[in-house]
Amino acid sequence: MDISFKIRSIYQELFNSYKEQGWWPFLDIGYHPKDYSYPKDQKQIFEISLGVILTQNTTFNSVVKSLENLQNIDCIDPLNFKNAESSIIKEAIRPSGYFNQKYEYILNLIEFFEKLDKKIPSRDELLGVKGIGEESADSILLYAYKQEEFVIDAYTKRLCEHLGFVQNGVKYKELKIIFEDAFKDQKDKVRIYQEYHALIVRHAKDYYSKKHYGKGCFLNKFR
Repeated sequence: MDISFKIRSIYQELFNSYKEQGWWPFLDIGYHPKDYSYPKDQKQIFEISLGVILTQNTTFNSVVKSLENLQNIDCIDPLNFKNAESSIIKEAIRPSGYFNQKYEYILNLIEFFEKLDKKIPSRDELLGVKGIGEESADSILLYAYKQEEFVIDAYTKRLCEHLGFVQNGVKYKELKIIFEDAFKDQKDKVRIYQEYHALIVRHAKDYYSKKHYGKGCFLNKFR
C-alpha cells in the first residue's frame, strides 16, 4: 500500500469507528455533527479564531473555560474585547495559560481582521500576524473560512511517526503535503479535512497520549 492509500484508508477506519465529529464546537450549540454550514456569521468566525489562539499549548477543556469567561463579560466580540480593560480580559483567559502572550496575540489578530474588512485571508497573510503559526493559520482557514487547508497537530505527527509514515521530527509542511496529496482528487475536501482532523484528535486522546503512544491502537495494521 502506498502512503496516500493508507492515509485514505485510515480516514475511513476512523470515520467508521467514531462517525461525524461536528467540529468546530461553539459555546451556544456545542458540536454540530453532519452540519457543515458553520460558521454562520462574523461572531462565530471570531469565536473560532479566539479558540485557535487560546488552544496553543493547552487543552481544549481549558479553552472552553476561557471562552465561557469571555462570554460572561460580552467579549466574544472583537470590538468589546479590544476596548475592555486588559486586566479583565487576561483574568478571563487565564485558564488557557500564557494569558499575557495570548492576549497580545488576539489583539494582533483583531487588528488584522479590521484591515481585512471581512475578506477571506490568505495563508501567507495569516502567517504574517505575530502569534499565528502554521497550525493556527490552517485551523482558522479550515474551520472559520472553509478553505482547503489540512491541519497538522501534535496528535497527527504522533500517529504518523508511530505508524512509520514519516520520521520523528517531521516538518509541518512535509506532513501537510502528504495528507493533502492523498485527497487531491476529492471534491469535498473541506468536509474531509475537518472530519479527519477531528477524528484524529478523538482517536488520539485514547491511543496517543504520551503514556500509551499507540499501544492497542487498531490502526497498527497500517504499519
